[in-house]
Amino acid sequence: MNRIVANALALACLLPFSAASLGEDAWPPFTVGWPTGGASPADVSFLLSAPAGKDGFVRVKDGHFVRPDGTRLRIWGINATGRGALPATNSAPAIAAGLARRGINCVRFHFLDTTWSLLAAKKPDTRTFDPKALERLDRFVFELKQRGIYTDLNLNVYRTYKAGDGVRDHEWLGLGKGATYFDGRLIELQREYARQLLTHTNSLTGRAYRNEPAVALIEFVNENSLVESWVQNRLLGHQTNKPSGTWSDIPPSYAADLTKQFNAWLPGHVAAGTLAQWRQDAGAAADALLPRLRKEQFGKVSPERFQTEAAFYMELENNFFRDMARFLREEVGAASLFVGNSDHGHGVSGYPLTASMAQLDAVDGHIYWQHPNYLSDPKTGKRAGFSIANTPMVDDPLRSTPVQLSRTAVAGKPYTVSEVNHPFPNEFACEGVPVLAAYAALQDWDGIFWYTLAHDDATALKDEVQGHFDFAKDPVKMSQLAAGALIFLRGDVRPARRVATRTYSGGQVMESLRLSRREAPYFTPGFPLSLPLTHAVRIVSFNGPPTGAFEAMPTHSIESDTGELFWDARGQGTGLVTVDTPHSQALIGHVAKHARQTKNLRAEIQTPFCAITLGSLDNQPVASARKLLLTVTARAANSGMVWNAKRTSLEAWGTAPTRIEPVQGRIILTGLDQAREIRAQPLDGAGHPLGPPLPLPRTAGGWGLALGPVFTTWLTIAVDRQL
Repeated sequence: MNRIVANALALACLLPFSAASLGEDAWPPFTVGWPTGGASPADVSFLLSAPAGKDGFVRVKDGHFVRPDGTRLRIWGINATGRGALPATNSAPAIAAGLARRGINCVRFHFLDTTWSLLAAKKPDTRTFDPKALERLDRFVFELKQRGIYTDLNLNVYRTYKAGDGVRDHEWLGLGKGATYFDGRLIELQREYARQLLTHTNSLTGRAYRNEPAVALIEFVNENSLVESWVQNRLLGHQTNKPSGTWSDIPPSYAADLTKQFNAWLPGHVAAGTLAQWRQDAGAAADALLPRLRKEQFGKVSPERFQTEAAFYMELENNFFRDMARFLREEVGAASLFVGNSDHGHGVSGYPLTASMAQLDAVDGHIYWQHPNYLSDPKTGKRAGFSIANTPMVDDPLRSTPVQLSRTAVAGKPYTVSEVNHPFPNEFACEGVPVLAAYAALQDWDGIFWYTLAHDDATALKDEVQGHFDFAKDPVKMSQLAAGALIFLRGDVRPARRVATRTYSGGQVMESLRLSRREAPYFTPGFPLSLPLTHAVRIVSFNGPPTGAFEAMPTHSIESDTGELFWDARGQGTGLVTVDTPHSQALIGHVAKHARQTKNLRAEIQTPFCAITLGSLDNQPVASARKLLLTVTARAANSGMVWNAKRTSLEAWGTAPTRIEPVQGRIILTGLDQAREIRAQPLDGAGHPLGPPLPLPRTAGGWGLALGPVFTTWLTIAVDRQL
């Protein structure tokens, strides 16, 4: 039956399509497959070196990841979340092979510390692993390793405690974000979990995870900052309901304990007279504990009072990262590289957290373009929908994903982005993968992990996009991964010629927490937000002189200093990013409104918004390559999906199959040296041939490819050349 359905969907992609058919349900179906076999003409696994870790552990040299022989290693990765990180034994080979074909060389294992993942669900505590779950983890890690795909293991992410854990007020603790840094029992449990996981021996590889060279990274905590919790008023202990989501205030007993720790710390850092004055200012008795500051008091106290409390939280974070690293390295014997956390809340300064992270092997950031704002039913409190702005990033370069992320990179440290996405159903999501791949290469970052492959077994999913963040069944994003791997992993976009550096004094780092949100995301007054789209940017010091004045930069027509990237956003609804390198080229955004072209790619397009990429598959420049990969993508939608009137939310999520908006018009390939004959091979959602190859007619301007009658998101181009 599955073969019949697949054949029917493939046939639908070959049928004529009318430009007048504007509704999503009139678009052709196009579903992603995870076959167990069959070669793909678009296979970019040649970018990987198998098995992963064959020569030893990844290490750091000159501020970047390198293999044991010193050669550079970039990560083009993806997350696997919860049950999605533990596919069935017979699914693991197909998923690993499918990821390798798309250039993925590292998987970040996320949400393992849950009862729907590694932890035994029926136990009265969260201190026991499910043996069958461990077997699935071992199998997946093994299959990935065999294909050259590294592993990133996350430790504390979403653990929710039970009575048997011996955790105080466990029902009111929730995830314990913030408290995990200073509560002794929670720290003890984190270490116990880490020891159990990392000393477990994978029977298929014959190695414990602590000495498995295919484990490139180990992350301590996820989106969990004590300083951020303070700034967001989540350390007050003013709970009225038990936590039901990710973010919550800590229980009163934890808040009281934190206040005691603060007051025990103060005498060694503040003069007695100053401390007495602060108690008086707070209305506290001379022998009482000094209350900790609430967010609404930040602007009312002196720099010394504010910075003293900020320094206390920063010291706790620093100590946690330092002590956890020592424990893992010396007591557990873990040999992988360590990442402490991620800079993730760009409406608040991330410099205190980044300063703490920078003592470890690498620093990390997260960002989502227009993350869904979840709405709750006022009567039940349960999730009742979501809203998004649903606008294109290319129209807003100064708030773009590359700019937001660029604030965190530190000189001398590898920089990774372990979570990023244009969440479904954003209608402009086709811009996300190619734009970030290009600018991450310009910035010379070290790793990108897309969030997420799936929250369940990718091969068992229905043929629809099932969640805001899932890639596994998204036909646009899955086809773009291979193109992005060429751009970023192969390094088709060159690093910037110039690195613009900045320094912060210790006081400036802390005072950045009091700056207005108008200074987001850099929280550095005067910083030109187009600078990261022109040059590479790095922080040199968190304890040096304040950075001086910045040069004026263009804000709408922004060219990289390499001349390979150009961001044109001169008016709303006109944004276009152009990538023009010898090996990869792209037109991304409102292509139909522009006449821009690259050296070898011209598009005569009627579809209002799309992303078109062209890259060589034989490591030759596009002009002389014999095999090319072309992606032509616009919107994706589930069947029966219904938007609200403002197109900011869905009234109906829809069902299978997922459909693609056909990009209508013509692609012209130009400047192909000595080309004699060119054929385009459309591909299906698994990367297999979809119908026969299409000969491209030669015109005065180049070789033309009419987009239709076969509708697909990607094609390979075979170029026969004169001898």
